[in-house]
Amino acid sequence: MSSEVARVVSSIGPKVKQLRQLGGYSLQALGERADVSAATIHKIEQSGMVPTITTLLKIASALGQPIAYFVEEGEDDDHPTVLTRPDQRKPIYTSHAGIDLGGITGPYGEFLVAAAIATIVPGASSGKKPMVHAGEELVYILSGTFEFEVNGVTYTLHPSDSLHFRTQQPHSWRNQTDDEVVAVWMALRPQ
Repeated sequence: MSSEVARVVSSIGPKVKQLRQLGGYSLQALGERADVSAATIHKIEQSGMVPTITTLLKIASALGQPIAYFVEEGEDDDHPTVLTRPDQRKPIYTSHAGIDLGGITGPYGEFLVAAAIATIVPGASSGKKPMVHAGEELVYILSGTFEFEVNGVTYTLHPSDSLHFRTQQPHSWRNQTDDEVVAVWMALRPQ
């Protein structure tokens, strides 16, 4: 294993542990969110185990991060500035079916805010179980009608509407229309 590969592999566990703790998750809670055993997460955090790509994808999704966060090196730039052209948007992994996310912000580790252009197909949803995690989200609807439920209150969003909320409240989303929804979706990354 080259020294570069070894460095990247050895950084995965500490990144998982830091995000888990910042999100306020116990090993068991993260394990349930990611559908990965708490023992496996503990071994990964202690660098006693290198996760498979499937396991890392599950953990990344449960922590609200793209897999690239765990394998890209953050740059030590005192004044980071990133221009992202439409054809340079990197896809952001999500475990939710029916939603495509094209990243419009700089790399994880350098910036606190993550944003994407989200395209949500008809019938797509975040699932039956509401999500709860550290941070904030802001969703701005460009086209279509989108439904969010935050802390038991349902919000129907139309073009030019926005919804900003703290994500430690139970929340879920769904597209119950026959049309695609396009939105700018922003999330404050936990530190």
